[in-house]
Amino acid sequence: MTVPQQAVYVDSPTEGRNPRTTGLDTLPTLEVLRVINAEDSLVPSAVAEALPQLAVAVDLATEALRQGHRVHYVGAGTSGRLASLDVAELAPTFNAPADWFVAHHAGGTQALRTAVENAEDDAAAGAALLTREAEAGDFVLGLTASGRTPFVLGALSAARRKGAGTGLVSNNPVSARTADVDVVITVDTGPEVVAGSTRMKAGSSQKLVLTAFSTAVMVKLGRTYSNLMVSMRATNAKLRGRTLRILREATGYSLQECAEALTAANGDLKVALVHLLSGADSERAAKALSETNGHVRHALDMLGAAAR
Repeated sequence: MTVPQQAVYVDSPTEGRNPRTTGLDTLPTLEVLRVINAEDSLVPSAVAEALPQLAVAVDLATEALRQGHRVHYVGAGTSGRLASLDVAELAPTFNAPADWFVAHHAGGTQALRTAVENAEDDAAAGAALLTREAEAGDFVLGLTASGRTPFVLGALSAARRKGAGTGLVSNNPVSARTADVDVVITVDTGPEVVAGSTRMKAGSSQKLVLTAFSTAVMVKLGRTYSNLMVSMRATNAKLRGRTLRILREATGYSLQECAEALTAANGDLKVALVHLLSGADSERAAKALSETNGHVRHALDMLGAAAR
């Protein structure tokens, strides 16, 4: 006789049936898509409600990085895949050092491509991973739609014991209230179009939260100037063209003048930008940036130049 595996009843809005979608399988194709789209349109307002708590997490993560520590994401399933995606985008967009952000996914890299469902139930594995990876002063952000994923909660508990700051992103207002972390970011997206399919609204909300979180951290650390990606890596022809466009947008100089400044700066966009805005030569611009941890506005202040 086969012994059934342990079952857990998850008390979360994401597991409930959505009264607005009960006839989903009877609808024409266009109406199915309209129903899904209508539910998706509720996500941004749910994220907006959580922004004060997200701001706390941003400030904790920013301070951790300023002090030479790291930011960790921990997730399972969709949450872990979204976390891995966010980390992958930070280097090309903001030239973020590889050791600033790290994503930990229940089940390892295999789970990024294929579901490893039982991995999320292993609290001990999550705890062991963060006991090994986290250090005092780091910031660890866990992500779980249900608010109770054992792998994630085990990892957060271990990180807290190591002296790391901790935060939890959850789509379950009930269980999130009991989390032993520094900040809880609850995004109440309610029941899914398909009951329990948290890759839908819950996943969309976590994508918005992660993108806003990491972008805000990069802005606070001076990896942008105004709303321009001045720390990006120009690794192909399109991005080299974008580099020149950014210089022109930020300074008002001609394409030729920007190209000459970029050449004089050995391709370093920030050095060229500070040179053009301040009038300082490339060597002085580079020195000012070095002394201000690459923050363009602070470098301009040091050189006595007015930012635009």
